[in-house]
Amino acid sequence: MQHITNQYFKTGIQMAEVPLPSTNSARPVGMLKNCPAHFQTPLMSVDKLAENLGIASIHVKDERDRMNLGSFKALGAAYVIASDASEGDVKNTTYVTASAGNHGLSVAAGASAFGAQAVVYLSHTVPEDFAIRLSEIGASVVRAGDNYEASMLAAQKAATDNNWVLLSDSSWDGYFKRPWRLMEGYTVMAAEIIQEMVHVPSHIYLQAGVGGMAGAMAACFRNAWGDVPIITVVEPAYAPALTNSIVEGKFVSTSGPVSDMGRLDCKEASLIALAGLSRDANSFVTLTEKECLDAIKVLPKYNLDTSSSGGAGIAAMMMSDLPADARVLCILSEGPDE
Repeated sequence: MQHITNQYFKTGIQMAEVPLPSTNSARPVGMLKNCPAHFQTPLMSVDKLAENLGIASIHVKDERDRMNLGSFKALGAAYVIASDASEGDVKNTTYVTASAGNHGLSVAAGASAFGAQAVVYLSHTVPEDFAIRLSEIGASVVRAGDNYEASMLAAQKAATDNNWVLLSDSSWDGYFKRPWRLMEGYTVMAAEIIQEMVHVPSHIYLQAGVGGMAGAMAACFRNAWGDVPIITVVEPAYAPALTNSIVEGKFVSTSGPVSDMGRLDCKEASLIALAGLSRDANSFVTLTEKECLDAIKVLPKYNLDTSSSGGAGIAAMMMSDLPADARVLCILSEGPDE
């Protein structure tokens, strides 16, 4: 596990015209009250694992059954589509996106709920079970490219060619409105955690792909708890998009082999997430494939069954040298791979 300290903590990398993540959880919480599929996910106290690691406590936010879609991503795109629907009829709208899996499910579910259409571009490395699940929800699935970035370029072209609405979970120059709103949806998780936590955590581990979830959560935790928690962002060694950008002090693209941490295997960070995390995170770590896979093997005995993507934050926590009085918070972001 490689570790770097964030030299931009509290100041952030200066990125002109890039908005910082929203901390307005009241808006998505209010909208979700009218959603029949919504229920609060559990915050688990994993006492036995904490005891085995010799630390005070571990709390894990369990997103494996969020809105029956299997991951925290259910809070993102579906919330954006709900927001659009609150402003006008979306029944003649087609939303298009690229996805490594779970974001596409949220787009598909949101479109289905409000009578819109969804087209999801998947790279050839995304498992077929995700394509099947997307089709079952009603999305049209298109395979394009050998990685997430290539499938995103294809989705962008399709949006332009067909006058469709691009709904990405990432952001780049000139594309901020919908990903900013999407990240606001993730603040629901943070609001639930903040409400339930009796003691402010001393350490928080947030896994990241493009960084949307990590950026939204870190912003909310800083807003509620100030500088107290040590926030660590976790990425695959094969996709250190945020880590390398922090090292360089600016957005940079990365390259590398395909990671088993598939939903985190993003070679370019979201600009909104990078702006927020460069301000809010204390450190960034990268995990090798073997490190993550070896660590998550023990998780089923703690009722934490998950994929390497969903358990990357827990894996990094288990490999860290934490003090005996550490009170840790991690996110179990999805269930195990089928």
